[in-house]
Amino acid sequence: MSKINTFRDLLVWQKSMSIVTEIYTLTSSFPKDELFGLTSQIRRSAISIPSNIAEGYGRNSTGDYKRFLQISCGSLNELQTQIEISFNWNFITKEKNIETLEKIQEIDRMMLSLISKIK
Repeated sequence: MSKINTFRDLLVWQKSMSIVTEIYTLTSSFPKDELFGLTSQIRRSAISIPSNIAEGYGRNSTGDYKRFLQISCGSLNELQTQIEISFNWNFITKEKNIETLEKIQEIDRMMLSLISKIK
């Protein structure tokens, strides 16, 4: 097991960064009239996940760190909902919906595990 020296060493942060890239690619094909609506909201939710992990890691208190991780969990839930909305509006395929939700749920499980390990 490797030592965690920075938030960049956290696998959950790495996977969160990866999902941001995937979300930007996914939403690039959304209707242009959604650019300031659903597209923007989905992207902000995705960006919030690794951003809050990083911000929490930099705090001087484990309580603050846990709180920022919990905020990231909230953003994950928000992102799942927005992906479902995108599927319901036929902006993404059933396969892409399932694939994206599975990745988001994996990050969620990792986040909950990390939160439970912080004393």
